[in-house]
Amino acid sequence: MAAPRVGARDGEHECPESAKAGTAAAPSLTAAMHDLSVAFVWHQHQPYYSDDVAGYNPMPWVRLHGTKDYWGLAQHLAEVPEVHATINLVPSLLAQILAYTEHGATDEHLRVSRIPADGLSEADAQYLLDAFFMANPDQMIRPYPRYRELYEQRGLHVDGAERALRRFQTRDLLDLQCWNNLVWFHPIAFEVYDDLAEFRDKGGHWTEAEKQWLLDKQMEVLSEVVPLHRKLADRGQVELTTTPFYHPILPLLIDKQLARQAMPGVNLPRRLEGYAEDAAEQIRRGVAYHEKLFGSKPLGMWPSEGSVAQAIIPLVAEAGIEWIATDEEILAGSTDGWVSRDPHGMVRNPEMLYAPWRVEEQGKSVQMIFRDHALSDQIGFHFQRYHADDAVRDLLGTLEAIDHATEAHATKRPALVSIILDGENCWEYYPNQGVDFLRSLYHGIARHPRIHGVRVRDYLAEHPATERVGHLFAGSWISHNFGIWIGHPSCNKAWDLVSEAREALVEREASGEVTPAKLSQAWDELFIAEGSDWFWWFDDRHSSAQDWLFDELFRKHLQNVYTLIGLEAPVELQRPVGGDRRHVPPFTQPSALLDVKVNGRETYFEWLGAGGYSASTGRGTMNMADAQRIERVYFGFDQERLLLRFDATGPISDRLVDVETLRIAFLQPAGFELLITEPAQARPSVRLFHNDVPVSAPGVEAAADAILEVAVPWRSLATAPEAPLNFFAELYQLERSIERIPQEGLLETVVPSPDFELMMWQA
Repeated sequence: MAAPRVGARDGEHECPESAKAGTAAAPSLTAAMHDLSVAFVWHQHQPYYSDDVAGYNPMPWVRLHGTKDYWGLAQHLAEVPEVHATINLVPSLLAQILAYTEHGATDEHLRVSRIPADGLSEADAQYLLDAFFMANPDQMIRPYPRYRELYEQRGLHVDGAERALRRFQTRDLLDLQCWNNLVWFHPIAFEVYDDLAEFRDKGGHWTEAEKQWLLDKQMEVLSEVVPLHRKLADRGQVELTTTPFYHPILPLLIDKQLARQAMPGVNLPRRLEGYAEDAAEQIRRGVAYHEKLFGSKPLGMWPSEGSVAQAIIPLVAEAGIEWIATDEEILAGSTDGWVSRDPHGMVRNPEMLYAPWRVEEQGKSVQMIFRDHALSDQIGFHFQRYHADDAVRDLLGTLEAIDHATEAHATKRPALVSIILDGENCWEYYPNQGVDFLRSLYHGIARHPRIHGVRVRDYLAEHPATERVGHLFAGSWISHNFGIWIGHPSCNKAWDLVSEAREALVEREASGEVTPAKLSQAWDELFIAEGSDWFWWFDDRHSSAQDWLFDELFRKHLQNVYTLIGLEAPVELQRPVGGDRRHVPPFTQPSALLDVKVNGRETYFEWLGAGGYSASTGRGTMNMADAQRIERVYFGFDQERLLLRFDATGPISDRLVDVETLRIAFLQPAGFELLITEPAQARPSVRLFHNDVPVSAPGVEAAADAILEVAVPWRSLATAPEAPLNFFAELYQLERSIERIPQEGLLETVVPSPDFELMMWQA
């Protein structure tokens, strides 16, 4: 059964046919007193991966996201010049793009891509099998038959690379080198470049010469990223803004104790000294680099992770920044909840959220806008599961409702709705990389009589802030605190390592024994280590297959500080900060047959041999404001049945009370899905379908109480021992998918053989 298609409810906006194609001139902000202004702020960022001292870069993400998301998002706007927007370009990202396109930089992934497939060493071939499936399986691998074939051949969560390599011939390795680079081109690139589309349509069996052509084409597209943004800015359609150079959390650089405003009981690092001068320098460098590339200073800034505090205002203002942005929950904290959401998600005093504010400190002031995190999260985490037209209808309908709510207050300016999110990470979860959604959205706004996409600078020029924040709450865009980056033991340890390296650097600088060139390099390495991303990955709530590599890179940058100033790095920098998280899979495999009675009761011993997945390990590079309903999934079997268990924070009967349907979709065995209606009920209705046709399935059952337990007989799934089993689950509310488990990819195992327990005993 296909996923329920989202339909408009009473009172929702129906997207006119004219919104689906064509463009129209955007009215002036003053065209109508109560027209709604929408400020899209797309934040484009990558941490600084390259170890410039050793001349080595282990990560491909600047290059791969460059040819897909940075190029593609700008192309989307170029298609609809009537829609104005803002793109925030982090200097550490721009510097790495130019390193590839102007200075011939490479990375480990690119090095292995270039090697002829018949000349790969065993180590390089194993790297290929580990790293070249790092793409969203549902949207970037399975739609392409040859890439899907290679993915299934790999058995990613079943075999290690060494064993899997026995199944790969030279032809397979060459096709894999091509496919993994190919899917990181934006879909629009295949419309623009006929030769690229022809390459993709061949599907496989490429030659080495064709592969080298593809990698050269990749650099050609990457080289267009900066000029394309400059063109959009020069024609007045896009405002380009910046961030402190290496993306540090400014308030924590200035004073780590600011974390206690939102988290009074937080455990802080041992060393609490602040470095306001580092914060100021990171801001100054960011502004200067932006001016160098684009010919003028930026007026706006997205402080890294939307992290703000009263103390950053003078530093930002002194750099010439006129406006900054953060999350609406910071405004709620700054106004003691006067501007906030009620328990139903409705905004109290909406005319004040959808307006700019001014913040002053030490005689300096900047204007601020506050992101609507509900709308931003809809794009980042939920609309991927909607049909594109339905998602746009939902979004425009919400904007119209905001227009109506703020119009009643008869202000002299149009309301400003700020939709701010990462510009690269969400699209790989969308069908067709979000092209259908963004095209429909931009055309819908271009045709809409009352909703206009604006640059923030233009809005503020016509409608400067009239409200003032008395004291800016210290926090970030995530839960209005700094809990992701400080307080966890590994995060605190990392902060102490930065402090110790900085102290050594300052002392050596004062000694006069280190050359200016070496000192400059050492400060660069320290500023890189101050970036937010390393601390993000040290937090247990974020995980990826490359956790160990992020840990290694962070320590390498600090080791470089010591090397450059002629000191031996402390032995502590040889040990992983976050423990050994190398190659930790996203879920564990069943280890024994289960003896489960399906009653919804939490019986510990019944599930001892199950595999498990924790929601905290998913969607590593993004973060959603709303907590997941399902906290953990266990999966296992006896000889007759597949057994599933869903746990929540609190009794499942309470946590899923507003959920209409739990859908369990199987990709193997293909075509099967299980629909559990009203899963919070003690004995919910359970129906099995195969290719949308109901299946008579005696023995299929579910029960909910403290937990939700589900059983499906193997015979009902028409599967056989040792056959692969791949599935995911989704929660639906009002026929809309509101949560997916896992957030990306699948839970994968194998149907047990008759001698499963004997094999596990021998293992």
